[in-house]
Amino acid sequence: MLSTLKSLFQSYVDASNTPDAQDPLQENLIAAILMIEVMKSDHHLDDREEQELLTVLSTTFGLDEDSAAELHELATSKAEESTSLFEFTAQINAHFSNEAKLSLIKNMWRIAFADGEIDRYEDGVIRQVSELIYVSHSDFIRMKIEARDLN
Repeated sequence: MLSTLKSLFQSYVDASNTPDAQDPLQENLIAAILMIEVMKSDHHLDDREEQELLTVLSTTFGLDEDSAAELHELATSKAEESTSLFEFTAQINAHFSNEAKLSLIKNMWRIAFADGEIDRYEDGVIRQVSELIYVSHSDFIRMKIEARDLN
């Protein structure tokens, strides 16, 4: 799996210039990066958020514990290198279904709720991503409520 994720990381760079169909592993990487952006936004990394991210990666993408940890590590590395959300949201708009977009927003809310409070910066990142991927405000709120009810 590690070699797959490493090749995925390289293909991420290569695929950003091609309009072909998106690899599901690449979609998982993009989603994980945006969830990490939520974690980083309040400048306080919480163990509960880390654990929720691993849970989300496992349950949403069907990964085992080791694969989820490797995806987390790779996504963290890429998130540190990124300068803008647009590089990710442009790919989401090109390749994600509406259902996948809603799942992403819901999972971002799950990460934000994990530590028991929603920081305004966490809310801001999720709101910004939601707007950039054309999720309606009503769906944005619905995903927030669904995520809150899971906690």
